[in-house]
Amino acid sequence: MIPPVRPAAASPPRLLVVDDHELVRLGLVTLIAAEAAGGPAPEVLEACSLAQALHLYSVHGEGIALVLLDLHLPDAHGLSGLRTFLARFPRAPVVVLSGSSDPALMREAVAAGARDFLSKSSQLDEVLAYVQGLGHCGAARPAPADGRLVQTLDGERLRLTQRQAELLDCLLTGQSNREIAERVHLAEGTVKNHVSALLLLFGVRSRAQLISRLR
Repeated sequence: MIPPVRPAAASPPRLLVVDDHELVRLGLVTLIAAEAAGGPAPEVLEACSLAQALHLYSVHGEGIALVLLDLHLPDAHGLSGLRTFLARFPRAPVVVLSGSSDPALMREAVAAGARDFLSKSSQLDEVLAYVQGLGHCGAARPAPADGRLVQTLDGERLRLTQRQAELLDCLLTGQSNREIAERVHLAEGTVKNHVSALLLLFGVRSRAQLISRLR
């Protein structure tokens, strides 16, 4: 009897961590490997400068599911590094990893094309949740060529990514994080991070305020 052919196991996601502090990169790599819990750990590429990150993405970009990009690098400062990266690779799944938790900076980063904004000052659980989310649903979906423009009550126009717009629709219908996670096939922790980012983006403190502002 010919044994049944088993489907090949999905490859773990590949990440690119861009930070000029070796201890930050080492800490992330160690935590990510520990969270693998005996399974295949994601492959982590490391870059200490924007130039090195651009080179690595040009070589491995098709296989990179997430780019964690620091805003302060030897050859880039502030949002210039993010804008340069996305100008060269517009569909790159970049998440900003910053030492700042300034909501205004977060809104600027997302408006410039970042998938999300994570602060180093908070627990690294948020970063790990992103990695776990990638492992749950496979490689990150490519960024859309354009997003959805949403106008806030103060007249500010925000451009959301396709993922942000999808989760916003779920929020406006009153779905819980668990319900959203099941609907969009993401880990619940990843959904929680996206929801927090949306609240920051619109400058509100709760789901109720967000619903009230947009309805």
